[in-house]
Amino acid sequence: MTEDWNQLIGWLQGHEEVFSLLCVLLLMFCAWVANWLVKHILVRGLHKMLRSASFGQAIARSRAVSRLANIVPALIISIGIAWIPDLPEALVAVVRNVAHGFIVLTIGLAIAAVLDIVNEVWQLRPDAHRRPIKGYVQVVKLAIYIIATILVVATLIDRSPLILLSGIGAMAAVLMLIFQDTLLSLVASVQITSNDIIRVGDWVEMPQLNADGDVIDIALHTVKIQNWDKTITTIPTKRFITDSFKNWRGMFESGGRRIKRSIFIDQNSIHFLTPEELEHLQDFSLLDDYLKKKHEELEEWNKKLISNGQKPINARRVTNIGTFRAYVEQYLKNHPRVNQKMTMVVRQQNLSAEGIPLEIWCFTNTTVWVQYEAIQSDIFDHLLAILPEFGLRVFQNPSGVDFQALRPPAAKPQ
Repeated sequence: MTEDWNQLIGWLQGHEEVFSLLCVLLLMFCAWVANWLVKHILVRGLHKMLRSASFGQAIARSRAVSRLANIVPALIISIGIAWIPDLPEALVAVVRNVAHGFIVLTIGLAIAAVLDIVNEVWQLRPDAHRRPIKGYVQVVKLAIYIIATILVVATLIDRSPLILLSGIGAMAAVLMLIFQDTLLSLVASVQITSNDIIRVGDWVEMPQLNADGDVIDIALHTVKIQNWDKTITTIPTKRFITDSFKNWRGMFESGGRRIKRSIFIDQNSIHFLTPEELEHLQDFSLLDDYLKKKHEELEEWNKKLISNGQKPINARRVTNIGTFRAYVEQYLKNHPRVNQKMTMVVRQQNLSAEGIPLEIWCFTNTTVWVQYEAIQSDIFDHLLAILPEFGLRVFQNPSGVDFQALRPPAAKPQ
C-alpha cells in the first residue's frame, strides 16, 4: 500500500499540471464543505436561537447572516490559492482580487440587509407610522452600494480607491445631474418627516394626480396611495412638497366628520302660519320653547305697533320656513349621533332658480365612513319626510310624469 502511494506521488511530481489541477479541485471542495457547514449548522442554529425574538423573522427574511456566511469560502480560496504549487503569479493575483472583491460585495450586501432589519424593527413601534425611516434607510443603502462598488472595482484592478475617488470628484457635476431626483427626494423626505406632513395610514387627496385614498408606503423616491377603488397610485415624494394636497388626518383626530348638505325648498310653498297650522305644530315637543318665545316676542312687538297707531298688516307673524329651521336646529341638538361640541349651523343661502337652499352644517360623533353615511342619510330621511308638516315642499324640476298630468284627457271614440 505504501509502495503504491509512493508511486502515485512520484507520478504526480512528474506531471505538475495534473497535480496543480487536483490541488485546485481539493481547494474548491474544501470551500464548498466550509460553505455547507456554515450555512447548514451555524446559520440555521443562529436562526433558531433568534426565532423567539420579535425581530427574528425579520433577520431570517433579510438573509443578512447567510450573506456573511459566503465570506468563509471566499477567504479559504483567497488564502489557499497561494499554497498551490506551479500556478502563475498573475493567476494567483487575479483569483485573490476576485475573492477579495466578492468579500467586499458580500459585506456591502449584508450591511444593506441589516438596514432592512432596522427598518422592519422600527415599524414594530406603535409610533412608526408618524416618523417612517424607510427613506433614510434607502439613502444609506445607496451610499453603501456606491462605496462597495468603488472598493470592488479598486480591488479588481489592484489600485487604491483614492484614485477612483479623485476621478469621481471631477465628475461631481455629472453625478449631481444623474442623482438629481434622488437628491430632491431626499430633501422632500426630510421635510415630510420633520414637519409631519404625511404618515402611513393617512387619507390623502391629490386630485391633479387622481389620488384619493390611504397612504400605504413612504419611500425615498415614491409614496404609494391605495385609492378607494383599491387601485394603487404612485406619486414622487417631491410632489408632496411642490404640489398642494388634502390630508384628512385632522378630521380623524378631531373625532367628528362634517355634514354639509342643503335642502332646496320650493319658494311657492313659503307662507305665514295660520292659527290652525300653529296649533298643529304645537304638538311637536322640539318646538315648545321656540313657539313660546316667538309668541311672547311677537305679542310684545305687535302691542307696541298697535299703540303707535299702525295698521295690523304691519304686524309680525311666524313663517313656516322659519319654524322649520328652528325645528331642524332642535332636532340636531337632540340627535345622539351629532357632535354637540362642534359647529352646528342651519342657515338659508342665496335664492336660486332651484329654490331656497336650507343648508345643514354639523358634525357626526364618529369618523367611520360607513357610520357617517348612515347618520347623514338618517337625518335627511327624517327632514325630507317631515317637511310637508310645515306646509313646505322640496323643489324638483318637472319630470315626464308632471307634464303628463297637465295633458288633457284623450277624447273617447264615438
